[in-house]
Amino acid sequence: MKRMMPWVTRCGLAILAICCLGVVRAENARSVAPAKDLPNIVLIYADDLGYGDVGCYGAKRIPTPNIDRLAREGLLFRDAHSPAATCTPSRYAMLTGEYAFRKRGTGVLPGDAALIIEPGRVTLPSVLKKAGYTTAVVGKWHLGLGAGEIDWNGEIKPGPLEIGFDYSFIIPATGDRVPCVYVENHRVVGADPNDPIRVSYKEKIGDEPTGRERPDLLKYPFSHGHDGTIINGISRIGFMTGGKKARWVDEDMADVLTQKALRFMEDHRDKRFFLYFATHDIHVPRLPHPRFVGKSQCGLRGDAAVEFDWCVGEILSALDRLGLRDKTLVIFTSDNGPVVDDGYRDGSVEHLGDHKPAGPWRGGKYSAFEGGTRVPMIVRWPGHVPAGKETNALVCHVDFLASLAQLVGQPLPTEAAPDSMNVLDAILGKSAHGRDELVEQAGVLALREGSWKYIPPRKGPAINANTGTELGVAPEGMLFNLAEDPGEQHNLVKQLPEKAQAMAQRLQEIREAGRTRP
Repeated sequence: MKRMMPWVTRCGLAILAICCLGVVRAENARSVAPAKDLPNIVLIYADDLGYGDVGCYGAKRIPTPNIDRLAREGLLFRDAHSPAATCTPSRYAMLTGEYAFRKRGTGVLPGDAALIIEPGRVTLPSVLKKAGYTTAVVGKWHLGLGAGEIDWNGEIKPGPLEIGFDYSFIIPATGDRVPCVYVENHRVVGADPNDPIRVSYKEKIGDEPTGRERPDLLKYPFSHGHDGTIINGISRIGFMTGGKKARWVDEDMADVLTQKALRFMEDHRDKRFFLYFATHDIHVPRLPHPRFVGKSQCGLRGDAAVEFDWCVGEILSALDRLGLRDKTLVIFTSDNGPVVDDGYRDGSVEHLGDHKPAGPWRGGKYSAFEGGTRVPMIVRWPGHVPAGKETNALVCHVDFLASLAQLVGQPLPTEAAPDSMNVLDAILGKSAHGRDELVEQAGVLALREGSWKYIPPRKGPAINANTGTELGVAPEGMLFNLAEDPGEQHNLVKQLPEKAQAMAQRLQEIREAGRTRP
């Protein structure tokens, strides 16, 4: 009997180990949806839409019934952030899971920039594609195209298709930058070899008038930095000649992009798909379709927000019509905080009234204050995400990659997504806790630790003279307790120097470490 004991003990330990391993695997399995139950994913990414620009976040003068519906049917986030206070770095970080400040050349790009996401690296679409999703991007890109000088009349690559998307229909940069054409997959839509497209950000090309030369031809004047080639009555940043049949009509852009998004969903209704729908609204130039003009009480900027809300409604209606409502995870958010005058005198300043685009937060686009990156975000997945609820969990778009990888059961290589945290439980409303800390990128890097906010010292103007935005500049730095002072009005840096120093040290550690994901 004694001789049998070691064998029995070994067997018992083996059985126990197997059972424990089974428990661990079962526990992990509960955090990942079974393959057959994986949802379609639709990410609706607005441009320059502020926290206070939406009805469910407090807007009174801009009707947004479709986004409000999404809030009633989903989870509304009170402390969600874009990775940066401007568009290119936010989109780079969201798709790569890496803070944009870690890579040179990820600032706001010109329209002829090379692709800044290197092909072959792990990205949000590549992870979902590996999990069996058909992937598409429709809308604003602004992450560069090609590997050098772009031939807009031929094949344009690398681009979205080389970093994980199966289909793309994009505007190359922003609506206020040339070239003013759509690019579908690798080619400009409607390109005419007899009218070749040329683009320059260095000097005027061609003989078409510019805004500076012929302000009388403009639908509304530029205010700063938008005095290049006039296209569709709007002077742009940069110079363009040729491609007249390929040029977009700004007033039709929301319709064109939305129809492309709907067509993708309809064509893939029987497959698992990921749609990154990056609208142009409410970025400048604001030229909403005539059916939306006058529909808000905030001028063209408010009307563009109404147009964006219509786009959201079209997506939701299509999911209903296709029987995909309960099978689709919808994420709605914005790439950065709001701005009113961003280069054109379109009447938005005059019509702003008592509307507060950033809601209760200080600053806006370009700002290190909370208004720069704290943005609206709503998540809906019927039966999986609580409806009509709110959360104060701290989350960031840079976390989408790790979190959705967890959802679809795709492990991430160690070197991938260096700053993306798995906050899936917070995104799905299963936990009230998200991130512990977050770097907010504007003209400077700021640090959030829970309710504490630290902005390092820097010199320069406190207000952006062009946009009127408070930038978060103070020679001594800034420290705020957002739990007690959400409007960042009481700088505690002198009262609590040790706290400020500790956060400054932590921010430096994050910069030097090269990653934050465990």
